[in-house]
Amino acid sequence: MTPPSSFLRAAGMACGALWLAGCAAPQSSDEPSPAVVDSTAATALAGDQTAAEVAASDPAPLLPSLFFPGSAEQFVAWRCQPAQDLISAHGDDELRLWSRQGAYRLAPAVVASGARYTVDDLSFWSKGDEALVESDNGRLDCQQDMPRGAMTRDDRPGVMFHGRGNEPGWVVSLDHDAPQLSLLLDYGERELRLPYRVTEMDNANGRVQLASGDADQPFSLELEARACFDDMKGDPFPVRVTLTLDGQTYRGCGQGIAP
Repeated sequence: MTPPSSFLRAAGMACGALWLAGCAAPQSSDEPSPAVVDSTAATALAGDQTAAEVAASDPAPLLPSLFFPGSAEQFVAWRCQPAQDLISAHGDDELRLWSRQGAYRLAPAVVASGARYTVDDLSFWSKGDEALVESDNGRLDCQQDMPRGAMTRDDRPGVMFHGRGNEPGWVVSLDHDAPQLSLLLDYGERELRLPYRVTEMDNANGRVQLASGDADQPFSLELEARACFDDMKGDPFPVRVTLTLDGQTYRGCGQGIAP
């Protein structure tokens, strides 16, 4: 693909898998940071209430906006050279872009043909199934791969975030209205429903750390806005998910689901 000469600029040597790490800083959430849910203190104040009962009465925390597709209806995978895989979501007035190192929100820019989006030194220009991505670190030549339709509230009623992994198959779903989650483990043979508390919320870098609100069943759940691909089908997702439970670590992908 040959872009207009006015679009090209001198590009240094790309730094392989870390190419986007030195680009524009990941964009912060446009949502306020939530209060941390301290279920232990809440239980002490509530007398005979259990941690799960207290959690059910609290609002669910707001997640970073880069966990979501925005107004886009699908996520698109891009295979790029030098070797790097990206994911994009084209909304009405922005492009959201995920690499394995971070996530970015780009605004539309004028271009003679195709579609171009920019933020700081990062530029994404696409035409058909090809794209050129440039930053001060260099350029990537990308070819469109498989798309995946974004999950909606109709697909997952009452769910704010849905993640999954393989070998063995597992699923995690965060409730939309309260800080509680559901886990399906071992290909659906084991089911847990637990309260959680927020131990870290980093909107600027798209990272959230959750821990169990039930002392009898500890777990940790880390969510990061990074390009993630299902390791069986290759489906693209905007969030990397790491679940630690009962001494075992589960890895998978997920996405936020807007109201």
